[in-house]
Amino acid sequence: MTPEYDAVIVGAGFGGMGSAIELKRQGVENIAIVEREDDLGGTWHVNHYPGLAVDIASVTYSYSFEPNPYWSRFYAPGRELKKYAEHVADKYDLRRHMTFGEQIQRAEWDEKNSLWRVFSEDGTERTSRFLLTATGFLSQPHFPDIPGIKSFEGKVIHTTAWEDGHDFTDKRVAVIGTGATAVQLIPEIAKQARELTVYQRTPIWVMPKVDFDIPRPVQQLFARVPLTQKAARLANTTLLEIIMVTGVLHFKQFKFGNKGAARAAKAFLRREVPDPELRKKLTPDYDFGCKRPTFSNEYFATFNKPNVHLETSTIERIEADGIVTVDGNKTEIDTLVLATGFDLWDTNFPAFEIRGRDGMDLGKWWRAERFQAYEGITVPKFPNFMTLNSPYSYSGLSYFTTIEGQMKHIARLLTEFKRRRATTFEVTEAANTRFLDDATRRLDSSVFYNGDCATSRSYYFNHAGEATLLRPRSTPGTLREMSTFPLSDYEFAG
Repeated sequence: MTPEYDAVIVGAGFGGMGSAIELKRQGVENIAIVEREDDLGGTWHVNHYPGLAVDIASVTYSYSFEPNPYWSRFYAPGRELKKYAEHVADKYDLRRHMTFGEQIQRAEWDEKNSLWRVFSEDGTERTSRFLLTATGFLSQPHFPDIPGIKSFEGKVIHTTAWEDGHDFTDKRVAVIGTGATAVQLIPEIAKQARELTVYQRTPIWVMPKVDFDIPRPVQQLFARVPLTQKAARLANTTLLEIIMVTGVLHFKQFKFGNKGAARAAKAFLRREVPDPELRKKLTPDYDFGCKRPTFSNEYFATFNKPNVHLETSTIERIEADGIVTVDGNKTEIDTLVLATGFDLWDTNFPAFEIRGRDGMDLGKWWRAERFQAYEGITVPKFPNFMTLNSPYSYSGLSYFTTIEGQMKHIARLLTEFKRRRATTFEVTEAANTRFLDDATRRLDSSVFYNGDCATSRSYYFNHAGEATLLRPRSTPGTLREMSTFPLSDYEFAG
């Protein structure tokens, strides 16, 4: 049976577009990119709340092969990332492959015909030689299960379903959550709201943000002399590498670097918040790096304002007109903002049902036998399948490092696939086990297992307490391995 498509890619964010670009480089043109949202861009389409911006310098947060010389700021606002995604889709002729507003429900490997059957919720079925999932790490919104939340009679807004232009003027607002999204959003709400109460379960490490406008002459220099932008990218990537690899992944060997980062963050907090009691509430009691740290010049200072209140008592229930904490205190509000982040481990990994050989269910297998993926991209018993948001795949601090590493893996794998005129590829059990053992061993030196992360409530950890998101390798090491892995690690058939 000849499949309808050579490849189906689920997700039209930067990961999905990067994989489509690489497939087309390898001569795979018959592609379907299926996206559940109404446009491309992934998280940069879904999220458009006030204050949204990258937390990785713009020169680094982009494809290295498609630099954008015209970023307006060192940390670009979200709308520019959305525009950049549209530019990439147009330049690499990806839009014609895309279908929007369609939710994939399940995918099944058809052993007899050596192809994937991909089913949407609306009943659409596609057959494909290859299946790639690019549904993102932060794609499934988390809604808190707080007693009484459905009884609240005021306005409820989740940050992933933001209503553009919503006016908080003269409103009594509560924000639940103090993660990276809240750090950007809270200062913006505080500028309008009459009263703002922030409900914090876990404080977050915040570093000062060295942000500034990129002057027009510099943009023109980047455009005319691309090497200058490459140099800026290299410098920033190197800095991030030092923070990530030494301070987080090699915590055991470079504990002094991690502690130095924590001291710098505390010094910044002291400078911004004079009240010692408030400062104590805002200070994390877990090691730097257990949760992804963030950058802001406004977040801490916002709590000095008379209309902003920090609440650290646990929420007991939500009533029709307010929030009650376990100490009996009730705060009356008329607007509730849920900055509660994303659900990685319950509704993601994978984002829909995927069954491989012998009907093996990927989600159930991961949860029963540990989260794992060879080189962070392929899984035994799942032929012709690549999972782009997968265990041990996230490399460095910029998601584009992960994407480009996977593009290198796709290129090497499909080159051999074509050379052998194969019908299927599948990673061997032995190669997968070897990679998992190596990743586990390397992570033993990380802050996740050598530091104090007990109170962090970090999405880096799954239900079993394993930190299985990050690839414990340097960026150069990851890129090298993704383009030189042993071809004998795969079985080719057909």
